[in-house]
Amino acid sequence: MTADQNLLRTPLHGLHVELGARMVPFAGYEMPVQYKSGLLAEHLHTRAAAGLFDVSHMGQLRLEGTDAAAAFETLMPVDVIDLGVGRQRYGLLLDDQGGILDDLMFFNRGRDLFVIVNGACKAADIAHIQARIGNRCRVVPMPEMALLALQGPQAAAALTRLAPGVGALVFMTGGRFEIAGCDCFVTRSGYTGEDGFEISVPGTQAETLARALLAQPEVKPVGLGARNSLRLEAGLCLYGNDIDTGTTPVEAALNWAIQKVRRTGGARAGGFPGAERVLAQLQGDGVARKRVGLVAKERVPVREPAPLATANGEAVGQVTSGLLSPTLNQPIAMAYVRADCAQPGTELFASVRGKPVPMVVSPMPFVPNRYVRG
Repeated sequence: MTADQNLLRTPLHGLHVELGARMVPFAGYEMPVQYKSGLLAEHLHTRAAAGLFDVSHMGQLRLEGTDAAAAFETLMPVDVIDLGVGRQRYGLLLDDQGGILDDLMFFNRGRDLFVIVNGACKAADIAHIQARIGNRCRVVPMPEMALLALQGPQAAAALTRLAPGVGALVFMTGGRFEIAGCDCFVTRSGYTGEDGFEISVPGTQAETLARALLAQPEVKPVGLGARNSLRLEAGLCLYGNDIDTGTTPVEAALNWAIQKVRRTGGARAGGFPGAERVLAQLQGDGVARKRVGLVAKERVPVREPAPLATANGEAVGQVTSGLLSPTLNQPIAMAYVRADCAQPGTELFASVRGKPVPMVVSPMPFVPNRYVRG
């Protein structure tokens, strides 16, 4: 247990301690990195059944007003205006050079846009959004809300017992539900590659909700350690490791997040920070490096920031996230490599304690996603 009194605590802090969690500093909060069963067991349980994550360190806010969608669209290279009511989308908040300030999720609730940003970035994100579009819509932070994620192939079965209607949701949709007497906003989404749900709930009701979910036979608590290994197997970026202001969406291989309407020739092309650079890169101009997946040929874990080189020792990149995959029992990693080395099948060598470890550029996700798309 950390003794740092400057760390914030989520509404579930007491429950974490009761469950025997090992607490660590993360994004300014005291958070559970793992519970008694350990990271490996928690990871495999989420892949097989359902894991419950406290992600209340994340930032929640809403944008209100008739101009909110059009205003928010000026900050990102994604289609906000055409997102239908009841649907969610992944977004990228960019700086004026096209670098990624944060990645986020936003949901059209009709009466507002509900936005979830990363915990370590939330203060800066909210200030940035307020400064850029606060004159066009109301930017309302929601620090009173907690956020839980229920992930895994049996998540729907567990949650349906408490809220029968959630089974009708499909990936990236959501709605308001009463769960165990708690007023919840639920989306069928998450960051593990598994089917699952994210549940926004008043902090005063978070422990009641968590205990009701943990009472389901499929559900066990899971900490930040397994959340990291699950998202890496799913090929999903961790802000600060795999994306930051030094990377553009194209370099990060996030082209799929930029809809045609915002690209060159689209009805609302450009008009976002760094548009000239990002749109040029989408056409293949100025992309010197790319994010790739790597699988090691030897059972030697390769972690960030291991340098990468060709067989003749030419430096070509660096690992940004890496570990021994619990599901595959094989070392996997994400890295940025020189663009001409980004083709699947390319062999590169990571330096681990002075030893070259052969790795092969591989498609992501490493473990197939199991989202329920309907």
